[in-house]
Amino acid sequence: MRVYLCEKPSQGKDIARVLGATKRGSGCYGGPGIMVTWCIGHLVEAAQPEAYGEQYRHWSIDQLPIIPAPWRIEAKPKTADQLRIVRNIVGAASDLVIATDADREGEMIAREILELCGYRGTVQRLWLSALNDASIRKALATLKPGAETLPLYYSALARSRADWLIGMNLSRLFTLLGRQAGYDGVLSVGRVQTPTLKLVVDRDRDIARFVSVPYWTVDVTLSHAGQSFTASWLAPEGTVDAAGRCLQAGVAQQAAERIRSAREAELITIETERVREVAPLPFDLGTLQEVCSHRFGLDVQETLDIAQSLYETHKATTYPRSDSGYLPESMLAEVPAVLDALLATDPGLRPLIDALDRTQRSRAWNDGKISAHHGIIPTLEPTHLAAMSDKERSVYGLIRAHYLAQFLPHHEYDRSTALLSCGGHSLQATGKQVVIAGWRQAFLDSDPEAPDDDPSPRSQSLPALASGMRCPVNHVELNALKTLPPRPYTQGELVKAMKGVAKLVTDPRLAQKLKDTTGIGTEATRASIIGGLMGRGYILKKGRAIRASEAAFTLIDAVPAAIADPGTTAIWEQALDMIEAGQLTLDAFIERQSAWVHQLVQQHRNATLSIQLPPAPACPLCASPMRRRTGKSGAFWSCSRYPDCKGSLPVEPAGNRKAPRTSRKSSGRGP
Repeated sequence: MRVYLCEKPSQGKDIARVLGATKRGSGCYGGPGIMVTWCIGHLVEAAQPEAYGEQYRHWSIDQLPIIPAPWRIEAKPKTADQLRIVRNIVGAASDLVIATDADREGEMIAREILELCGYRGTVQRLWLSALNDASIRKALATLKPGAETLPLYYSALARSRADWLIGMNLSRLFTLLGRQAGYDGVLSVGRVQTPTLKLVVDRDRDIARFVSVPYWTVDVTLSHAGQSFTASWLAPEGTVDAAGRCLQAGVAQQAAERIRSAREAELITIETERVREVAPLPFDLGTLQEVCSHRFGLDVQETLDIAQSLYETHKATTYPRSDSGYLPESMLAEVPAVLDALLATDPGLRPLIDALDRTQRSRAWNDGKISAHHGIIPTLEPTHLAAMSDKERSVYGLIRAHYLAQFLPHHEYDRSTALLSCGGHSLQATGKQVVIAGWRQAFLDSDPEAPDDDPSPRSQSLPALASGMRCPVNHVELNALKTLPPRPYTQGELVKAMKGVAKLVTDPRLAQKLKDTTGIGTEATRASIIGGLMGRGYILKKGRAIRASEAAFTLIDAVPAAIADPGTTAIWEQALDMIEAGQLTLDAFIERQSAWVHQLVQQHRNATLSIQLPPAPACPLCASPMRRRTGKSGAFWSCSRYPDCKGSLPVEPAGNRKAPRTSRKSSGRGP
């Protein structure tokens, strides 16, 4: 009997339908000579320390490090019933097809079950990029040999075991050291979560340390042939900072007065250049999360859930956990079918689709830029927009627009820069005139790459200007401003920072590795990493922004620099790639990691942590001192007389200080 082992029920249902396995059983579908069953994510997990000895139930520095030998896995209690079903079905298999998600984690979900069952039969791999019927049939016709993807499992297992060694040992170590220093919370340490948390802590510290500097600008409204436009005063050298901001109020004020008095400006030069913008690539998951965070205010996990729903439930888009925005050249043959499906889904697209060049080959089609997965694009079959939620339609619309943009011309515009002289001072006006809308037609009412709160007049249209012209001065405005601190991260910006963390690494070799592996974390794990930090109370939401809690500062200051350094992750990723390529064994990698953890424990077991504990507030109910505790929702203050008194207070984030914003005062008046 051939068994298809899927990752989740919805996936199993789709594959069973295509296979003709229509007989529903408990946790499975059956057909002639075949059985389709599924996991529910990971059905098993690495055993907790107490599974290796009762002494590990109680945390003690003397017990560290804990190095499992041999490693054990155990059933997840919530899915134990499905595990029993899967074990029985796999036990009866003579031929097995792994049909879990086509990535490293999906490989591990299936292989750990096969190991648990002691399965030794034939293994093949179904490699799916979409769950619509046509894609499933195509993948079923081109099954991969199981040996081809087996190294993915060893790589995933190496990552899982190394994370266990770091998390279990160093979390216990620094939590116990923290208690000795008077901190009674848990200091959770992780290979990826800790450097991610450091990004937030460092940003909050930059905000707290920021000293605002006043500067001045002068905006001048001019006109020509009945059309108004804005020019900016160019402050003279010696009065500006590195960013060109005038730091001398008297100079700016004098310039504003002279420009008012001059009444008109003379055009010295005007230069125009044609700018051509290529279409943005289809989405990878991280970029989709960034854009949806900015455009719609979605949490990164919410974006992932929506993308997963578009893939699994609506069959509208391809596999979402992709790290590449490029497309395989073989998929050019599917373009007509995809466009026809989009038109059938939304007939209102007819004018746009008729304007497409279906033979155009954009930079997105590039086999050399693709590893396991291609960009997220619409599927070959129509979907039902009415069945989607508003948020799902919004995300789907973005994915669709990025695909359609590949078949439209470059966006072209003329960028003009005019230099003027007025009252002995230089002014500059910039303008933009769209020549060919091109791919931006696909985005209808939105700019896919609009900058945040950009007040510059770069998008204004200048009148027809020529050297020597004189333009009347209609209005002069002197603006007193202040430099702004860095903004707190949003979840989407944190994902972007995780992807671009290579710029923070000084070692060129490690920085390049982080670029090659798209930073710290993976497309599949970044949302859960951020969610885990929030769940532990290390990251707090403040509107769309996220801030570090007091516990986060305590942790980052306590752990060894190597743990919080993204360069360490780069070294790990190098090793995981070597395992996947067959150049390093799983056992050799874990032996190295075990030795490193042992070394860290020995170095720090007698350390004294310097922890800046926040002053304890008084209980709002009885005025007794309060104690910091950690609950399901993170850290909070609890009355020291609990349970007799149940007073409590929230713990504010350490970086939650009033950040100065732009202070804009106008001392201008019309000429």
